[in-house]
Amino acid sequence: MRKLVIIRGNSGSGKSSAARALQRQIGPNTLLISQDIVRREMLRVHDGIDTAAIPLLMALMEYGYSNCQMTIMEGILNATWYKPVFDKAIELFHEDNIHAYYYDLSFEETLKRHDTKKNKLDFDADDMRRWWNEKDYIGSISEKSWNEDITVDEAVKMIMSDLQM
Repeated sequence: MRKLVIIRGNSGSGKSSAARALQRQIGPNTLLISQDIVRREMLRVHDGIDTAAIPLLMALMEYGYSNCQMTIMEGILNATWYKPVFDKAIELFHEDNIHAYYYDLSFEETLKRHDTKKNKLDFDADDMRRWWNEKDYIGSISEKSWNEDITVDEAVKMIMSDLQM
């Protein structure tokens, strides 16, 4: 059965770290789709409603569904702006095969975490404040919420348990 894991949260939450660790844990035939790589590196487009990243994210998700046992998508993925992506996820994987997680952290915690990253000079607190979107739950897909106490290892362990792996 093909499954989709969605890991979301504000900038600096720990989404990318958790997604990479999960991909390593699951192993081969696991597609990792990073919103930042698609939007900022591959396409170099701004985020927002109708961003050009949406069709590519959906195409990559379709590829994952057709060719991989497991697809992981991670990013801020604003619930309103990326609604077409979430609708496509439900169409492809059906809700029973989607496991979604949301890092519900304080702004101050995301700043602390951002300060530990290699790319911390790529953007600053003002950028992060401008991007901030509190309690941005998808709505159409059930999400488990994580607070600042969860470690990357605990997040991966929880997801693996939910996936029954």
